[in-house]
Amino acid sequence: MQPQDTTTLRGVVHELNAELVPSRFEKAQQAESGGVQLAFRTLKQRLWLTLNWQADCPRFHAIEPPPRLGEGSTLAQQLQHGLKGLALIRLEQLPWERVVHLGFAPRPDAPEQRQLVLELMGRHSNLFLLDERQQVISSGRQVREHQSRLRPISTGDSYSAPPPLQGAEPQLQESLERWRQRLLLLPESIGRALMGSYRGISPALRDQLLQTAGLERHTPAADLSAAQWQQLFGSWQQWLSQLDRQELQFTRSGSGYRCWGEASPSQANTPLALNLSLAHYYGQGLRQAQCQQQRQRLEQQLQQLVQREQRELQRQEQLLARSGDEHLLQRQADLLLCRSDVGSSGHQQLELHDPESNQTLVVRLDPQQSLVSQAQKLYQRARKLRRSVAAIEPRLRRHQQRLELLEASQVQLQLADPGDADVLEALADDLEPFLQTKTSQRKNNRREQGTPSPLLLQSPSGLPLVVGRNHRQNDWISFRQARRGDLWFHAQEQPGSHVVLKGSEGEISDADLQTAADLAAHFSRSRGNKKVPVVMVPTEQLQRIPGMGPGLVRHGNGSVLWGEPDRAMGLLPTLQP
Repeated sequence: MQPQDTTTLRGVVHELNAELVPSRFEKAQQAESGGVQLAFRTLKQRLWLTLNWQADCPRFHAIEPPPRLGEGSTLAQQLQHGLKGLALIRLEQLPWERVVHLGFAPRPDAPEQRQLVLELMGRHSNLFLLDERQQVISSGRQVREHQSRLRPISTGDSYSAPPPLQGAEPQLQESLERWRQRLLLLPESIGRALMGSYRGISPALRDQLLQTAGLERHTPAADLSAAQWQQLFGSWQQWLSQLDRQELQFTRSGSGYRCWGEASPSQANTPLALNLSLAHYYGQGLRQAQCQQQRQRLEQQLQQLVQREQRELQRQEQLLARSGDEHLLQRQADLLLCRSDVGSSGHQQLELHDPESNQTLVVRLDPQQSLVSQAQKLYQRARKLRRSVAAIEPRLRRHQQRLELLEASQVQLQLADPGDADVLEALADDLEPFLQTKTSQRKNNRREQGTPSPLLLQSPSGLPLVVGRNHRQNDWISFRQARRGDLWFHAQEQPGSHVVLKGSEGEISDADLQTAADLAAHFSRSRGNKKVPVVMVPTEQLQRIPGMGPGLVRHGNGSVLWGEPDRAMGLLPTLQP
């Protein structure tokens, strides 16, 4: 996301001064560790501000009313106590700095009693609540001496402003020649010269100025022609002129935005247009970043869980293999009891001929015990192994089923839209039973389960085609929403999504069947293959597997169709309802 620079901050403060000053402070809450939300009441409306000092995205602007939080953090409580009963009477930005001051007093004509200072300076960003003597009452984060030698500041310290940025202040009255000479003082590229010679020039603003002039930032400043200097100076003057007249408006530019240049008539007379546009931009960017973080976390969790289940499955298979000795022990005991000297002892090893298999079995014995007692012990070991088999086989099936569910989750995560928070949250819910922590179990129990939202498409004949994108959606479309006449499709013996063709709503054509098979092939782990076998079963033949989570089914014999994942890729844009 593009950081908020001095130009953007100038426009934000200008809009807020017109709508917010003066206003009564009402509420403070902290929705995230690096930011607070403040509510103010004017004569016309209630406005919310976000003051955020996170290193990756510090920002200040109005926001839509946020969800109400509970008791809140310590910082929110300190702000609530410190600003209670006070009015916001001053809102200003330090010239060419990313520092905002909010002054509070009992009434507009009274001296200030409290002050909020928000510093938007990358990893040095912070928030301070000051008293009338400019002492720090509380802060967003404490800055110790080992963190900053130049400016350590903590609760109880006297506030000192951050050191000013290097460079001259941009002036609209500055001549072309004086401006050009300043940029040519050092033999640098034009991009470095702009940022090093003047204050308030962010990387985004630098690129916008150069782009408007048709220049590259790596071009040496000394290599610019007279026409290029004139073009760049025109961009510079346009920016300063709009800044001076407060004609700043939000415009998307690639993955970022700009606040100057072409004006939008729709924003001209809209209160807080820049503020709310920034709120939408950063809100969208933060949601995408959160989705990406959640996606990475899910990938790691799934990988760890799959590896754990594979190890446990291998261990159970090894136990089952060792349990196969039960028949051998049983036969050895039988042969020992068939000997004429069954009551004797002193034998260390015997070779016993087995007439059933026509093989010789070698039995190691304890010379201190009789053959009878040792045969009894062999019987006991055989019975123990039989009990082990009875216990191991269900565990083996359970781990196989759990592994199948996890591998299906991996496929669903790969196919999920990167920005689809609902699907990612649903996949996270699917993993809760596997994580086996009391906290996650309580969280899962507390979370309200809404109506699933599977992917809804249309077949060539216009029949609904429903695709589950997680286990809960799979279970929903296959059992809760399925009707007699509906057909269920799934990649044969492969993790993947359930696909239901709603044959209950109309006549099914061959093209419908093929489309459903192609979709099931595409939404499976085998989507990289040219053709994939797909099972087709009437939904009334589906059965849940007892004791397992949603999405895992068993069924009777079905028909097998061949689906082509590539063909589904071509059909997906045209199948939207």
